[in-house]
Formats: sequence, C-alpha cells, structure tokens
Amino acid sequence: MQPSITFNLEDVPYPDGFKGQATTQWLLKVAQLEAKKIRELHYFFCSDAHLYALNEKYLQHSDFTDVITFPYNYDPIEADIYISIDRISENAMTYAKNDFLDELSRVVVHGLLHMCGYGDRSDEDKANMRSLELRYLSKRTT
Repeated sequence: MQPSITFNLEDVPYPDGFKGQATTQWLLKVAQLEAKKIRELHYFFCSDAHLYALNEKYLQHSDFTDVITFPYNYDPIEADIYISIDRISENAMTYAKNDFLDELSRVVVHGLLHMCGYGDRSDEDKANMRSLELRYLSKRTT
C-alpha cells in the first residue's frame, strides 16, 4: 500500500513558503511513530467562509474553526481534513510566538492526530493534544 497525502486548494491561494513534500514526509513519520498507516489523507486549504459552511452543514455548528477532520477509515487512515487559512493567519498573529507556517504545521498535525485516535473535547484531552503537537513539531526537518 503506497500512502497518498495531498494538499489541495478550495478558495485560497497556496500558502507562501509551505513545503508539501517535506510536510508529507513529516506526516508519514508522525504516523509511523503513532504505529498508524496512512492510505489516503487529503488536506484542503480554504477560507473561513468555506469552512464555516462545512461546519454548519455537516456538524451543525455555527462558529468559526481552524480545522475539521472528516474520517472515512481509521486503520489504515483515510480522511479529508479542511483547514482555514484565514484562521491560521489570525491565530498566528494572536499568539505572537507562532508564525504562519508554524501555526499551519500545528493544525496539519492536529488533524492527523485526530485520525490517530486523539480527541480534544475535555481540558485533559486538549492538554494531551497540545503536548503531542509540540512533540511532533519538534521533529519537523523544515
């Protein structure tokens, strides 16, 4: 099984400086460290408006979010992950310690971690998710 990880655009331009191939290799490493296999993982970069509409239609939530993961299979991993580039930009500015590409990487791995079985509903789960994000961000090579 050859894993497929793609980065697609909905209604935004490709993020400046984003390195898809390096990110693909990093995500494969994260999956391996989590003892998971990826079959198909499709990321879609989009606007707040696009993600808001998906959030309302499929999750019945009327709020903005940075990422929504649509799982199709957990073993091996198959999912579509939508990421709002608008949210990433705003969050990167709000949390001054993060630049845009760091915040984008954090959210990209966040989506994969959901597919690895991690949640973020409770405070404890959120803290665990943040710890895992930071651990895997430190393993990026670019």
